Amino acid sequence: MNAIMKLHHQFATASVAALVACALSGTAGAQAVQAEPVAPAQQQDTGGESNTRDTADIVVTGSRITTSGFNAPTPTQVIGEEQIANNAQPNIFNTIAQLPSLQGSTGASTGTFSTSSGQQGLSSFSLRGLGPIRTLTLLDGQRVVAANVTGVPDISMFPQLLVKRVDVVTGGASASYGSDAVGGVVNFITDTHFEGFKGNILGSITKYGDDETALVQGAWGKSFADGRLHVVLSGEYDHEGGVGAGDFGTDLAGSRDWYRATTLMNTGITNNGLPQFNYRDYAQPYQYSRYGLINSGPLQGIAFDQNGVPYNFQYGSNGQPLGNGRVSNCYPGNSFCVGGDLTGAPGSGASLKSELERINGYGRIGYEFADNNEAYVTVNIAQVKTNNQPSPGYNRPSLTVQCANAFLPQLIKDRCATAGITSFGYGSSNANFPDPHVYTDRKQYRFVGGLKGAVGVAGTEWNYDAYYQHGITISDINVRDIVLQNRYVAATNAIVLNGAIVCADPVARANGCQPINIFGGAPPSASALAYVAPGDNGPFQHTKLTQDVASLNISGSPFESWAGPVSVAFGGEYRREFYRVNADPYGAGVSDLSPNSPEYPADPLLNSQLGSNWAAGNYKNGRGKYEVWEGYLEVDLPIINSDAMGRANLNGAARVTNYSTSGTVWTWKIGGTWDTPLDGVRLRAVTSRDVRAPNLSELFAAPTVTTLPNFTDPFRNQAVQVFQNTIGNTNLQPEVARNTELGIVLSRPSWAPGLSLSFDYYNIKLSGVVSSLSADQIVRFCFEGNQAFCGGFQLDGPQGTNFVNVQPFNLASWKTNGFDIEASYQWQQPLGLPGNFTVRALATHIRKFIVEAGIAGVDPVDQAGANNGNTPDWKWLAVQTYDSGRFSLTVQERWFSDGTFGNQYVVCQSSCPVSTGNHPTIDYNTMKGAFYVDIGASFDITDKITVYGKVDNLFDKDPVAAPQTNTGLDINPALYDTLGRIYRAGVRFNF
Repeated sequence: MNAIMKLHHQFATASVAALVACALSGTAGAQAVQAEPVAPAQQQDTGGESNTRDTADIVVTGSRITTSGFNAPTPTQVIGEEQIANNAQPNIFNTIAQLPSLQGSTGASTGTFSTSSGQQGLSSFSLRGLGPIRTLTLLDGQRVVAANVTGVPDISMFPQLLVKRVDVVTGGASASYGSDAVGGVVNFITDTHFEGFKGNILGSITKYGDDETALVQGAWGKSFADGRLHVVLSGEYDHEGGVGAGDFGTDLAGSRDWYRATTLMNTGITNNGLPQFNYRDYAQPYQYSRYGLINSGPLQGIAFDQNGVPYNFQYGSNGQPLGNGRVSNCYPGNSFCVGGDLTGAPGSGASLKSELERINGYGRIGYEFADNNEAYVTVNIAQVKTNNQPSPGYNRPSLTVQCANAFLPQLIKDRCATAGITSFGYGSSNANFPDPHVYTDRKQYRFVGGLKGAVGVAGTEWNYDAYYQHGITISDINVRDIVLQNRYVAATNAIVLNGAIVCADPVARANGCQPINIFGGAPPSASALAYVAPGDNGPFQHTKLTQDVASLNISGSPFESWAGPVSVAFGGEYRREFYRVNADPYGAGVSDLSPNSPEYPADPLLNSQLGSNWAAGNYKNGRGKYEVWEGYLEVDLPIINSDAMGRANLNGAARVTNYSTSGTVWTWKIGGTWDTPLDGVRLRAVTSRDVRAPNLSELFAAPTVTTLPNFTDPFRNQAVQVFQNTIGNTNLQPEVARNTELGIVLSRPSWAPGLSLSFDYYNIKLSGVVSSLSADQIVRFCFEGNQAFCGGFQLDGPQGTNFVNVQPFNLASWKTNGFDIEASYQWQQPLGLPGNFTVRALATHIRKFIVEAGIAGVDPVDQAGANNGNTPDWKWLAVQTYDSGRFSLTVQERWFSDGTFGNQYVVCQSSCPVSTGNHPTIDYNTMKGAFYVDIGASFDITDKITVYGKVDNLFDKDPVAAPQTNTGLDINPALYDTLGRIYRAGVRFNF
């Protein structure tokens, strides 16, 4: 029987309670697993690294107290090694992210529609829907250098095979662990004293024949010098093929057929008694087509096929071109019809999942220089590479074409003459262009040296843990086949000169312009492509992040009260965060680079100083740093310890933190637990003040430019292309949260020794939230008369100059509350069969999630139940496992409830109120939830070799539409499975 099966079998024979506490539910608040007799293999350190040798003291994540029998008041969910193995995922992140309390986590299936975010393939957790930046992720109780300027680490870079347990603290823990622990803490505990050799090989593929995955993991550990010197090494390689892009129109990758181009159609009319927005499938953008469409003027409605032959475009909604850029019977607010020719719509052409490759190497050497005292060094080196396609071709809806264009068919030139025009409006998806791709490459180097152990002082044993960490992340983003916009415009304006077709602009010609035929599907020449989309010099961003941490934590029980030993923990930490980013001159400008370098020659058509010349991926240069000094004190005071009254304790902590950017802030918590005289009943409560300091990106980011190709201009009631400029703000202050939790636990009562239940209510109030209004909100609020929003945008400027500025401020406040329910039960020898059967379930209900923008004229919005976001009303996870000792079968169900597109909408069919930016009217606002079933099994071939298999999304449940008001792939991968059924198989071994 391999090690994992041994663990499971010992749980069954030694203690049902230990199974529940260590494997999943944590319903006793991640209590000391030594509370019941447990086989030696089950004794664990539930805090940072494993204690040296054998010890009864533990650390509970969410507290710094180190003592036997301590019960933390903050609820903690625990995912054990067995569940991690049973879930059979190539990335442990996927297993943890399924917990209902985690909402809005990012991974390889999110962020694939973006060119400029730089977060493709970044695996990071979000607790309570508060975002990854408000969840503190630790490795063995220690901070980890960020993988992105937002400050979040990448779980893909952790030594995953050595993880023996993951503690998820579902409440504020800033007083114990510092900044960022507003939503809670996710702490990965590794087996730092692993002995032997173990490995895991996994392969998987979807029903549709894509996302082929190969995972190989190995770990080795051995003791030397009479057990005092211990060495652990691990390595892993994971390649996930991803799910590539579909084609234009509604064709997705593989044979997936669920895409309907669903969109919220905007009538542009707010006060006629009808809904402004209409939910419709098969949205047809009427400003462009696959190979080109005349979209305004007397010739509006003439399109071009692949061979460049003109034809009359088939509009949806029985629409007819009106000559003014609009189409009858269609939706002018965002330029859509329903049905018709959809072959030029780019929404389905985005990757559903990034291709991902990760390599991870880890080593630890520890030397026990005295009993229970160890010096250690760890090294973790990892690389994660991803690539994806954010969209196909190059969507350009707002060109002006001259009737004299050399490539324009003579028929259209004649029609121009007849109509008496010299130019017309034109839009094209440029399906004849190469599809753009985004490549990310993150390398991380993390070094930790530390001392930990226990020493006696004045008759009292004190535990200490001191370490220094230096971490470096090097992140490179390269975008290929993105055009330089002004060069593209110049290349499309072609004339005949001396018998040859050339670019009309003499300045452009002098700087290498090569003409492009945009009428039809003929691909541009190699020289033309090199001019408009220089492949070797596409957008790039090179980022270096460093993190230095020096930390000292001391804990002990210096004296006893009337009810037991009083425990204290105290310590301090210094942290320095730094980043520097360099980008290409075409995107960033040339203020600190040579404008005449061979790679980036000067070009009068381009903005050499400000940059932002690319159609997307206009990265900027920047740098910044901050330092943090902090100290804390935590006390656990037993107050009741008797047969009549039970056992109770009070737990309190305070931390003072000084940020070099924003000054000093205090955090604190106070709570307690009471093991009542009632059989198995425990009460717990905690309230805390928590903070999140602004991250490097929010403070110091230079302008980041995102292209919005189909932005709604409410002043002219039409779609335009704009640049969204996002910049940092060095005056930001820390966000402050008040977090309160109340809970009741039924744990292993004598009348049902296999049962554990818990109910925990939470309430979080977060003020000074660093946030920005969206570009659409800024423009719409100005349109509705709020002059405070009118100075930061331009919508009617010359080609390529329209913009909306977006900047973060401590504007918003969030209020969320709800409750968590956990339950588990285990039957030994069910129905007379050998082994045991375990049922576990976790559920989270979000009662409200109110977001207040903090700006006059902007109404609060309750996002609870908005399935277009991350916070469904209900979310649960249920697992049933039968284990005979040699064979195991696991069935898992994942579910979240029906919701809305957004709770700001007013649903009506007629007699509608006036539609506003705060409360737009809509004809339909229901977004169905989803129910997924996974099934897996394993079989021990020998005591040391196990084969296993698993099917995720057994019934191949398709995602429902998550409609927006613009062109795009209308899904929400943060909630819905977008890949379909996945088959997995592998083998584990342990020698």
